[in-house]
Amino acid sequence: MRARIYQPARTAMSSGTAKTKNWVLEYAPAEAREIDPLMGWTGSGDTQSQVRMTFDSKDAALEYAREKGIDALVVEPHKRKPNIRAGGYGENFATSRKGPWTH
Repeated sequence: MRARIYQPARTAMSSGTAKTKNWVLEYAPAEAREIDPLMGWTGSGDTQSQVRMTFDSKDAALEYAREKGIDALVVEPHKRKPNIRAGGYGENFATSRKGPWTH
């Protein structure tokens, strides 16, 4: 069995970092998906593709894969630099501003 261990990225719809701290182990699909001719749904006989396990650390995920004999590929996350403004969010409402605030 082949699996991928990664740390999920944040969603494009939010700037928060929820659900990005854990590491995920996902199995690679063993067979291609097929389209049901009557309903048009996609399906597969591969039940391992539905399994998605989360771990607190990369080491815990690797240890699990090693114990179970899973060939795992680790994908390192691309960390972004934090965007910290000098005044923070409160700077938007500062009364000591020299010029008018606009978007």
